[in-house]
Amino acid sequence: MKKTIAAFIFLFAGLTIYAQTINPKYDEALAKTLGADDYGMKPYVLVILKTGENTTASKEETNQAFAGHMENIQRLVKEEKLIVAGPLGKNDHTYRGIFILDVPTIEEAKILVQTDPAVKEKLLAFELFQWYGSAALKEYLPASDKIWKIEP
Repeated sequence: MKKTIAAFIFLFAGLTIYAQTINPKYDEALAKTLGADDYGMKPYVLVILKTGENTTASKEETNQAFAGHMENIQRLVKEEKLIVAGPLGKNDHTYRGIFILDVPTIEEAKILVQTDPAVKEKLLAFELFQWYGSAALKEYLPASDKIWKIEP
């Protein structure tokens, strides 16, 4: 009898530990709009930009390609495909920056990245990774547009 009671208590305690908590602040409409799953997450593609193989471009060619790179970033933001972009600090690798693209597949991300003039000119290369992150990341863009004083 004691073993049965102990087993029941152990089982009940185990179920209590693993019980899921429902968020009292959950906004189903917002979650649906952002494409969130039950955990508030969704798939993205992380792009790591690296130094490309073109080391012979003139300063003028490089400047033109990187001006196009910035224009391409703005275009992808307007199309709601690019969520985050930014340079990386100096590192022991050839990593230059990152993008987080709001696309479900590596294939779609590759097509988008290949529209970048700096990638086309092989000044930048890239690696693509599936990434699972907060669906609320998209909410970052409207806020980020309100906090810059000098246009990047």
